[in-house]
Amino acid sequence: MDLAVSTTLHTTFDDAIERTRTALADQGFGILTDIDLRATLQAKLGHEMEDYRILGACNPFLAHRAVDLDRQIGLLLPCNVVVRRDPADPETIVVEAMNPQLMVEVTGQPAFDSVADDATARLRAALANLESTRA
Repeated sequence: MDLAVSTTLHTTFDDAIERTRTALADQGFGILTDIDLRATLQAKLGHEMEDYRILGACNPFLAHRAVDLDRQIGLLLPCNVVVRRDPADPETIVVEAMNPQLMVEVTGQPAFDSVADDATARLRAALANLESTRA
């Protein structure tokens, strides 16, 4: 099973961030956090790396359904969406989200199937929207 669902873009990093935010919002995800890992590692460790942002995306409807099934599932919710510059090809921006099917696989609880299927469909739709609006 793949760890992530992802796509690549050939645009500016800032444009990729904005388009990703919009595509997620169109699928019912709000952005609760925005972690600039590049800036954080530079400030705290003096470490240089490519652009790398972690967007904490949450779909309240899906989160509610999952947490009602098992309160510990918050540890595995597919909330992080990474937008990063590919270090091997600086002109390529990678957008990836955790594969929601991992919730089912890790827990072994089929009760999560419908939540994972819904989350997967929404994340894939958001990524497809990014692909269809390539700059």
